[in-house]
Amino acid sequence: MQPMTLSAVADAVGGRLADADPQATVTAPAVFDSRVATPGSLFVALTGEQADGHEYAKAAIANGAAAALVARPVGVPAIVVPDVLAALGRLGLHLVQHALTGTQIVAITGSAGKTSTKDLIAQVLPAIGPTVATPGSYNNEIGLPVTITMADPSTRFLVLEMGARGIGHIRQLTRIAPPQISVVTNVGTAHVGEFGGRDNIAQAKGEIVEALPADGLAVLNADDPLVRAMAHRTHAPVVTYGLDAQATIHATEVSLNGRGQATYTLHTPEGSAPVALQYVGQPQVYNSLAAAAVAREAGLPLPQIADALSHATPRSPWRMETTRRADGVTVINDAYNANPDSMRSSLDALAAMARGRDQRAIAVLGPMNELGNDARHAHEEVGRHAAGLGLDQLITVGGEAAGWMQTAAYDLGAPAVHLPDQDSALHLLRSTLRRGDVVLVKASRGAQLQQLAQALLEPDPEPAG
Repeated sequence: MQPMTLSAVADAVGGRLADADPQATVTAPAVFDSRVATPGSLFVALTGEQADGHEYAKAAIANGAAAALVARPVGVPAIVVPDVLAALGRLGLHLVQHALTGTQIVAITGSAGKTSTKDLIAQVLPAIGPTVATPGSYNNEIGLPVTITMADPSTRFLVLEMGARGIGHIRQLTRIAPPQISVVTNVGTAHVGEFGGRDNIAQAKGEIVEALPADGLAVLNADDPLVRAMAHRTHAPVVTYGLDAQATIHATEVSLNGRGQATYTLHTPEGSAPVALQYVGQPQVYNSLAAAAVAREAGLPLPQIADALSHATPRSPWRMETTRRADGVTVINDAYNANPDSMRSSLDALAAMARGRDQRAIAVLGPMNELGNDARHAHEEVGRHAAGLGLDQLITVGGEAAGWMQTAAYDLGAPAVHLPDQDSALHLLRSTLRRGDVVLVKASRGAQLQQLAQALLEPDPEPAG
């Protein structure tokens, strides 16, 4: 973060100092967890359902924070504001307008793939200049301004993931960080129950395109009609990407190897080059094409784009995170989240990894949340898709929704079983897994199936006695 005195921070956010030296300086990024406060950081005292950050301000200062951003004095150096979250947003906007004037903001959204796309872009752009990107999924009104504080005037690119739970959310984020390049990955069925339909999802996601200046760039998925239509919502130039040969950036000769990783030929207006991804799953082709479009706009030559994509490695956990155990069992932890589209693509990758080998493909699936009235149909469709792939075993875990998947698959003759909880699934897997098996674990975040995936990587407990 560009160093700022506490007095300057207070002026930027519309606050007042309490128990603080006006000339003390914030030199490190903002944090909202006192345990990760570092010398010179700014502790943001947020109040949530489970905890009040004000109670941890003293601990943050003890860990080296220069001050706390608070709604009331707390007896340690602080900047007092009426609304802590709004003040954090104002700090982010102030930094963008005054400290990061030479920084190009790249914004990414979409129903699926935005985190992997962000991670790929963040590994391609450093070839041109210093790059800061959203850590993990810091993609909301808290995480976005915190990410901005991680940049400084030397930052050439600021890559920001932007999420939405409703119409207007992305517009709010783009007001804090106006993008020069906006990427939309897709409009799927994630959170369709909350949004009230895919058209509403498209309306919300397209706000990232509307925020572009006339000299910006929209990077749009040509294979998604709802995304492609967003070209009419901006005066900025548009670059498309996809498998469609008419897309500006497109891929041909796509195939998955035995590890589920895609290889393809990358085509741009300047020529073509081979790409061999280290990410698992065919959807990563789309994510990497979006990254290629951004890198091309930034001025990176085609050979370097292809090379950087081929060397990029997964950075965010629980997204097709693939680990081979010592006994030869492969565990794919894709339990960060799930929707019908991502379920199908992950199952396809599982089948590809086991195809043509002496390996069994085993899917462990939990429920998909926030699907509204489409929930039953969507779960049954995933079950039927799994059955059509000829998997060796389908295990569904949890309540009624997961059971719908199992029933649909079983009715088509697939070896499918439904279990009530993770302990039951872990017991079954530990008693039946054998060398070479490939196990996919996937569900919506609320199911917490990453715990099962992690347990599968731990040694089996010694038998009693």
